[in-house]
Amino acid sequence: MNTAVVGVNWGDEGKGRMVDLLSEQNDIIIRYQGGANAGHTVINEFGKFALNLLPSGIFRKEKVNILGLGMVIDLEHLSGEINTLRKSGISITPENLKISDKAIISTPYHKLLDELEEDRLAESKQGSTRRGIAPAYSDKALRKALRIEDLFNFESLKSKVAALMEWKNLSIEKVYGHTALKVDQIFDWLVKYGTEILPYVCDVAQYISSNTGKNILFEAQLGALRDLDYGIYPYTTSSCALAAYAPIGAGVPFAPVDSVIGIVKAYSSSVGGGPFTVEMQGAEAEALREAGGEYGAATGRPRRVGAFDVVASVYGVQMQNVSEIALTKLDVLSYMDKIPVCVAYEIDGKITKKFPTGDRLVKAKPVYEYLEGFKTDVSGCRKISDIPAAALEYVRFIENALGKKIKYLSVGAERNAYIQMY
Repeated sequence: MNTAVVGVNWGDEGKGRMVDLLSEQNDIIIRYQGGANAGHTVINEFGKFALNLLPSGIFRKEKVNILGLGMVIDLEHLSGEINTLRKSGISITPENLKISDKAIISTPYHKLLDELEEDRLAESKQGSTRRGIAPAYSDKALRKALRIEDLFNFESLKSKVAALMEWKNLSIEKVYGHTALKVDQIFDWLVKYGTEILPYVCDVAQYISSNTGKNILFEAQLGALRDLDYGIYPYTTSSCALAAYAPIGAGVPFAPVDSVIGIVKAYSSSVGGGPFTVEMQGAEAEALREAGGEYGAATGRPRRVGAFDVVASVYGVQMQNVSEIALTKLDVLSYMDKIPVCVAYEIDGKITKKFPTGDRLVKAKPVYEYLEGFKTDVSGCRKISDIPAAALEYVRFIENALGKKIKYLSVGAERNAYIQMY
């Protein structure tokens, strides 16, 4: 049984929290896209962690965690993440962590180019995390990227780096007016951090083929609305965040996806630029942001927040081909007297329930309904009968609106703070 855990909205829905929980039921956890540009927050018996690259099943030493070929991997960041977890008592060995030999390396020049371009765009910037993700994926498409397997031969690697830097420095110097980077600077970085991660590198397809009969949990980064093709382009990530891509990005295109768990937050949040129809402003936004601790796990940036968006979520559920839902952060809404829900958009004076793209999305205005608040701390609830009637009514409203069953209801950030609804 292979399961994908994916975001239905803009990301930050709580995928890491659910992967940490569900990894107990699976044998192999594979992160299949993205880089160090977004974080998965996990709270368990070891403490609180913000993972940017490592799969969220890494806390269970008996499980195998894999960084798939669809990722772009910052070696220095990965090294730091591994060392941070080890200091907290997490066992990380080549037996429980594996890295695809075909994954792309995100280098210091990718980060620099990301920063320079965001600075050039100024007020028109697209909300990049400045961690080199778009430049790294661009190089992959241009066939001018380094792969993890290039670290096996440092002699040939140096000649590859020299050729790449001759090309990259044209942009760094001539386009952005920045001082050129030196070949040795990049090569030494690759050797230093590459040497650390080489023991974990493997051919993932071969490994999975040799370990048949295992349950695989595919872990996505961000959500459907940040997908490069189906999201709010160009305010998207630079990879495919959809469940349909999971086996490909994981490095096992022959493996089926049997079930898709779509993660949905009980309200909306977004980091980065682009249209966000339900966005709250002022004191209303600040109250929700503080109640939910809505600050980026990777960057610390305050997240934009708003009401639950049925229109965007129905679209996300369809694009992710969701089998069942995990609804997170219900506990955050306990302070509200009335809970707003966006049930439709108004565009050019017309009401629609279809999620638009492009300029039509920019013009969209939310149409709200209000449900009764439950005004009760639900963080201690562990079974359906514990849930206040008004809170359960809100959960059922979302379930009916999305047309999918809510299997998991999260009422807190800790691993065991959830209710299995059926």
